Amino acid sequence: MLIIGLSGTQLEPHEHVLLTAHGVSGVILFSRNFASREQVTALIDHVRQVAGDEILICVDQEGGRVQRFREGFTRLPPLSALGRLHDSDPGAAIDRAEEHAWIMASEMRAIGVDFSFAPVADLERGNAAIGNRALHADPAVAAELVQAYVRGMHLGGMAAVLKHFPGHGSVREDTHLASAVDPRSKHDIFATDLQPFIAGIEARAEAVMAAHVVYTAVDDQPAGYSHVWIEEILRGELGFGGCVVGDDISMAAAGSVGGVAARVAANLDAGCDLVLACFPDVVPEAIVAVQHRRPSPVERIAPLRGAIGSTWEGLVHNPQRDRFIARVTALEP
Repeated sequence: MLIIGLSGTQLEPHEHVLLTAHGVSGVILFSRNFASREQVTALIDHVRQVAGDEILICVDQEGGRVQRFREGFTRLPPLSALGRLHDSDPGAAIDRAEEHAWIMASEMRAIGVDFSFAPVADLERGNAAIGNRALHADPAVAAELVQAYVRGMHLGGMAAVLKHFPGHGSVREDTHLASAVDPRSKHDIFATDLQPFIAGIEARAEAVMAAHVVYTAVDDQPAGYSHVWIEEILRGELGFGGCVVGDDISMAAAGSVGGVAARVAANLDAGCDLVLACFPDVVPEAIVAVQHRRPSPVERIAPLRGAIGSTWEGLVHNPQRDRFIARVTALEP
């Protein structure tokens, strides 16, 4: 049910108890958990020693400004670089999207990370939090590149997570810092922001992360707290049978329903399978909030576990990787 954040570059004694608590399904790693490739690999191994091999290890390794692990890994350009290339050479952009995804996925799998929360399927329409993390402003272009990115992740042995459903790119506010409201009609959202998500679902993305945005013409709750968006639209109308993840409960826009326990309950009651508790100070209360909850359905969680990947040594001696890196890093503005 919960994916929790850790405090630093090594496990603290009290975190052993948190990792083995009822309802903890995974760990999300951030820059605060990273000092080097060797260190973070050792941390991942230690987490699995404590919590077992079934624990999910995840990260935001999008590229650009949202790349938690940098030193020792390929510095990936932001996804918007793929969109710019599409404007002049659509075929090359599709190839680079697959390669970008494969580089990211194969590097993460080589150190034991199961999945990255990628790709960003939001439209590049001026949102303060999204910006160049998005692929393109045009729904059709973004949809095509999302499908290519999902294919590349799958080739790298990694599940794909489409975020931030049903689209965070067309509102101005940064939900990390403030509440966000999108007053457009359901028809308008389906015709624009939702198109990359539909394309990603068609490409068999394993998970969707719900936004903390309120779409007032559809429901009065943020999408991650909305039974309408998750059960009626995502699962019902769009036929999505995979995992639904609620975005971080520590974000400012998550506070519309109350404190930590209320936020966890709102996500789970709306139909989320996993809830992010990214900051260590909210983790104990989040764990208490799920102590009497039934575990998330195994058939939705299991596909998020990474496929068997190459060792780091095997990866760096792969000539295909060298070609991919050369082409993808050349996109950096």
